[in-house]
Amino acid sequence: MPSQSSSHDRLARLRGSADPQPYTTTKITALTANPACGRRSVLDAAGVDKAALAQRVGHQARFGRSPFAIARGTAFEALVKWGGHAELIRLLREELGVPVAEAAVEDLSEVGGNPSPILRERETRRVLARLARDGDERLILDRPVLTLEVAGRTAYLEPDTVTHRAGGLFHLVCVKSFAAIDGQASPSQVAAAAKQAAVYVLALRGAFERAGIDPAQIADRFLLVCPKDFSNRPYGRLVDLRQELDALRFQLDRLPRAAEIARDLPADATFDTTADPDVLHRSLDALDAAYAPECLSFCELARFCRREAEECGAPARLGGSLRGALPGIDSLHTAVAHLDGTALTDDSTARTVALLRAAERLRRLRGPRRTVTATDETDETGLGIA
Repeated sequence: MPSQSSSHDRLARLRGSADPQPYTTTKITALTANPACGRRSVLDAAGVDKAALAQRVGHQARFGRSPFAIARGTAFEALVKWGGHAELIRLLREELGVPVAEAAVEDLSEVGGNPSPILRERETRRVLARLARDGDERLILDRPVLTLEVAGRTAYLEPDTVTHRAGGLFHLVCVKSFAAIDGQASPSQVAAAAKQAAVYVLALRGAFERAGIDPAQIADRFLLVCPKDFSNRPYGRLVDLRQELDALRFQLDRLPRAAEIARDLPADATFDTTADPDVLHRSLDALDAAYAPECLSFCELARFCRREAEECGAPARLGGSLRGALPGIDSLHTAVAHLDGTALTDDSTARTVALLRAAERLRRLRGPRRTVTATDETDETGLGIA
């Protein structure tokens, strides 16, 4: 079995001359949303800039964060942390009932002037162990660093804040710039924040375990902080994470190990964004993808994978539910051929073909219908057929 260092070297060679892109909670939640995609697993593990790669192969992503939104988020976070996290302490009093007027702040954005994530992660564990032993110390951890194993690689993650022990539990704090109007924020944005918070909480519990501390001291709720109404006044609410944590553990266990997939790639495969586009096309073709229309909302390479799925008529291009309903059927053309009786059925596809023909009979009983072909276009949102 190849050593860990040789696996890392292989992934680094695939990336090429560019600096590695770090794992983020956004990448991890995207991976777990589609754990069957070996293509994304390898590219993220290798630290490839997928946006630059997509542009190089002629399928530039059509989403991203506005620079104005980024600036607004940075300014709001600074407001929450101003004055020794005064606004955060106020919210802790209101939401957790902790009678604390002030608390010390441990800035973990660097250790002795060194911003290395490895050193910061070690210091984070040391401080957490101290806090766990001394339950009365009031110390807020700003920009701690945590680790999480993802597809055989170590991800270094940086949550906004971790509180001292309040009511017997440590709480994760996530600061977001979307507003809560009359106490209600956008459900989709809260759900996305909860998925990211679940990644942090899972990593935080791992840090406790490595430090020999009971991970049950980490709350399964996180404090979501966002602007109140149309002002910049911070507003906070505790959000339950139990469902997201269970789903995240399950999906992380299903992720294929990126190093094992990379080992089976051709020797000349590369994802160096300075390489010839034809070479990049061949290298991407060597990685199995699991495209579904929802990929368009979170994966930079989704448009490339969609075109690939269209060319071969893959069932997945019409949605993950259709892919699951047609096991063993490699394309919509094949499905139509089975219905027409022009394709041979073997033991591996007999049950699928029988169900497909039964569905066809039911549709005929219902009357005229629109025939979906392998060349139909999916709209940009991935929510329907154009």
